Amino acid sequence: MVNNPILFTHKELIEKSKLGDRKMQYKLYSLYVDAMFNVSIRIVKVKEDAEDVVQDSFTDAFKHLNTFKYQSTFGAWLKRIVVNKSINYLKVKRIPLVAIEEQDYWISEPEEVDEKQLDVSKIKKAINTLPKGYQTIINLYLIEGYDHNEIGDILEISVSTSKSQYHRAKKKLVELIGSK
Repeated sequence: MVNNPILFTHKELIEKSKLGDRKMQYKLYSLYVDAMFNVSIRIVKVKEDAEDVVQDSFTDAFKHLNTFKYQSTFGAWLKRIVVNKSINYLKVKRIPLVAIEEQDYWISEPEEVDEKQLDVSKIKKAINTLPKGYQTIINLYLIEGYDHNEIGDILEISVSTSKSQYHRAKKKLVELIGSK
């Protein structure tokens, strides 16, 4: 494997944090807390809940920092923790993530959207009006960048369910954007 310098971003902070240096842990926390909050809020939707999830995620990350082996960036490793904790938080609150029967679907691509309609605030508003399950899939796939295999693992659903939910959510999102 070729040494990728990006994988070693903040290596000194990480290594000192592994040794229990609280000042270095705080510096690492300060570098990532805002981004991780943004990840969590997109999933859990409630500011206070997202703050709790992020704090819990950092606590776990620092507790298990010795398992971080630079196979990904620290940010990607931490983001995975935050996403999983956010999803688990929703499961504990019994907020339905996916509410469709599990089967294979052949879904045609939704209509193309006029580029004039691609106003970010309009898209965000439209995403927030989607059912919770659709919001979760859209956020994980489009915003967080997970593929359907990863989403299936995270949400404990099949890959085909993830794909069909995504296509339905995307189609609904196109309709919502087009009607506003």
